[in-house]
Amino acid sequence: MKDATTSRTPATLSRRFAFLSVAALASVSMLALSASDGFAQKKTGPSEVPVEELMKATDLADVAIGPADAKVTVVEYASMTCGHCQKFATSVLPELKKKYVETGKVRFVMREFPLDNLAAAASMLARCAGGDKVIPMVETLYEKQADWAFTQGNPVPKLFDIAKQAGFTQESFDKCLTDQKLLDQITAGRTRASDTFGVSATPTFFINGKRLTETPTVAAFEKVIDPLLAGK
Repeated sequence: MKDATTSRTPATLSRRFAFLSVAALASVSMLALSASDGFAQKKTGPSEVPVEELMKATDLADVAIGPADAKVTVVEYASMTCGHCQKFATSVLPELKKKYVETGKVRFVMREFPLDNLAAAASMLARCAGGDKVIPMVETLYEKQADWAFTQGNPVPKLFDIAKQAGFTQESFDKCLTDQKLLDQITAGRTRASDTFGVSATPTFFINGKRLTETPTVAAFEKVIDPLLAGK
């Protein structure tokens, strides 16, 4: 599956986010991958992982919607600069929310798997928004992805414009993007996803521990979720 963003390479933080510390940049240098490598979900890694291991708590709390005791839990690993992640977030997830999440049938967990430095920075900003502003920040970043992820020149002003809508000041914006602990936590989550669950591309989905191997359409999710809800 291709979309209009696959031919473009996202701007990266290297040399552009001058206010990021050298240490922070060094920590995410491993993430400086071509986003086109991860746009389409690849059929790699185990087809199923233990739910207990998948849902094990870490020191970075999950961003989730839906009841914790839902019969079905969907875990998504996504990169904020991924074109297919953006397409899922803006055209598929809203339908899944209406049908499953808002009716209490499904819990949807969003986890970071940044494919480049800029994606890591965007994830940090979403986390720093805090509380009930985290998910709206993620949604806004996806909706406006073309404005900041694929812009010519410095992406900082575009990101700051979005962050201001969530209440960031210049000071809190800069402080967030130099938060080494948060960056380490996001990086650790990405490493765990790769090493433990075989995640190698975005978006990758696990539904009650089973990897979704089809293109992530509403119909593909229905095919897996409905039998689980019916107890089949």
